Amino acid sequence: MNTREDRLSSSMMNIPPSGIRKFFEMLIGHDDVISLSVGEPDFPTPWCMREEAFYHLEKGHTSYTSNWGLIELREEIAKYMTRYNMSYNPKDEILITVGASEGVDAVLRAILNPGDEILVCQPCYVNYTPLAELTQAKVITIDTSVNGFYPTAAQIEAAVTPKTKAVMICTPNNPTGTMIPKDELEKIAEVCKKYQIWVISDEIYCELAYDGAEHVSIGSFPGMKDYTIILNGFSKSFAMTGWRIGYIAAPAEILAQIVKLHGYNTICAPIFSQYAAVEGLRNGWDEVEKMRVSYQQRRNLMYKAFTEMGLPVPEPKGAFYMFPDIRKTGLTSEEFATRLFQEYNVAVVPGSVFGLGGEGHIRCCYATDINKIKIALDKIGEFVSKLC
Repeated sequence: MNTREDRLSSSMMNIPPSGIRKFFEMLIGHDDVISLSVGEPDFPTPWCMREEAFYHLEKGHTSYTSNWGLIELREEIAKYMTRYNMSYNPKDEILITVGASEGVDAVLRAILNPGDEILVCQPCYVNYTPLAELTQAKVITIDTSVNGFYPTAAQIEAAVTPKTKAVMICTPNNPTGTMIPKDELEKIAEVCKKYQIWVISDEIYCELAYDGAEHVSIGSFPGMKDYTIILNGFSKSFAMTGWRIGYIAAPAEILAQIVKLHGYNTICAPIFSQYAAVEGLRNGWDEVEKMRVSYQQRRNLMYKAFTEMGLPVPEPKGAFYMFPDIRKTGLTSEEFATRLFQEYNVAVVPGSVFGLGGEGHIRCCYATDINKIKIALDKIGEFVSKLC
């Protein structure tokens, strides 16, 4: 007779719940808590995009779209990607997904077999490793904390084996805000071509770069289109987290497989979200820039505060996260985050949930009201002073 555990997937039972969502759930019912935990813009979606969605809802445009997504949206994405020196056919090289997170899951399931190896550069977004493990692939982690929180070509090449199928990168990075320098990215591209492995490049924060830094996609280097799968979306740059709209850009051969899974598990992204995204790509860039400038101001404030507290922290070049080192307090990242929440009503995420190199750090999101950030920083400073 089967036990109760036998009736469930062992792979599913072995993956942990999201450490980020754990702290998010703690916030429920605590209106007096200042949250620096969840990576969600505090801006509303630009008005022109909301208005476009209203228009299509009023017109009764509430049907399914093609599994691939609206061709108008795919065409606008293809035009957008030429900004970064990449060319994709909107008909069969761009797929609209239900957020970039669905894209991660679909890509991993489309390319990984049991026993394959995938290199995951950590600290990283919490869903990469569990979703890879669900395919029964072997996750090989690369600790980027030893190199300023970005992976090097040497690290990646040293980890490659005959079983390596792919490497997962994110630049600008969540949770650290670091960007892989162009010259290092080019070297990584050469390694991927040399060993003929996929590079899965999460570029969801590519429009949020600071101090004149410019995003470079690994897919833009010569010969890399055949080895690159790009994940992107509208949640962060256009403040569309709840609209669930993302996309994958990749060679037609891989998308022909991914679209089958996408058709079975989600059918398509919401049609009104797709229409809103079309409008954003056409007319929403002024609002994106306003948000980017505001995030840079908040980053400057937070970076100065942590530096004055004596907490070492890499200055973020993009995204909207900061990853201060709290080891001098003598607490683990989990202990620090828990006590900060309980004693000071400030929520952050322990760095340990982001994998190798994360312990001893906390992730603080500065995509929240600047006045709340100031109060939260004062409280964190008071807490650190008490501990040290």
